[in-house]
Amino acid sequence: MKAYIFKLDGIPLPVAPSKLELEIKNQNKSITLINGVELNFLKTPGLTEIKFEALIPAVKYPFAIYDGGFKNQKYYLDKLKSLKNSKAPFSFTVSRERPDGTGLFDTNMTVSLEKYSIKEEAENGFDVTVDIELKQYEEVKTLPLTLLEDGTATAEEQRETSSSPEPKQDESYTVQSGDSLWTIAKRYYGDGSKYKELAKANPDITNPNLIHSGQSIVIPKL
Repeated sequence: MKAYIFKLDGIPLPVAPSKLELEIKNQNKSITLINGVELNFLKTPGLTEIKFEALIPAVKYPFAIYDGGFKNQKYYLDKLKSLKNSKAPFSFTVSRERPDGTGLFDTNMTVSLEKYSIKEEAENGFDVTVDIELKQYEEVKTLPLTLLEDGTATAEEQRETSSSPEPKQDESYTVQSGDSLWTIAKRYYGDGSKYKELAKANPDITNPNLIHSGQSIVIPKL
């Protein structure tokens, strides 16, 4: 049994790549204050990027793995083309075992095929090698993305106005621990950006970011 088995969309590569590179980038943000102090804001790690080179043999080698029998180069190259053109994520797995059969850690993630390049060299005969670059894929479930003109994307929070108890007349509300004007506006109007209306209706609130538990505020009818 092979020590390493690479699979793209459930299909094993005939020859396990000799090198695998997984790069986990961060999204941390550093700023320098006017007094020269540098601050680093830690954020969730970015998506993993994967790179490797795969040998696609022209003939059946005794050390190669074929699922259901020998498959020619066209089969694998057509599969890569299909994965690239489908615009859909797929599974990428790497199974690792010691020669004695003892299992090591596995890699199993959903990815997209970012790019690949096919190389032919005289020293390899009719065999070809393919440089493959994958990127981890995470499904967006709650925040729809809007593509801006400059090519960047912004996430907009979904508003659930139908279930929000918008007052039919001015009401009084006692601030609870963890409240903010944004969350209160979201609760009553279904739109957090209407916190400005709450601030206008409560002139004693000089800073919309500073409200405290037990404080009584007016929830105006809009």
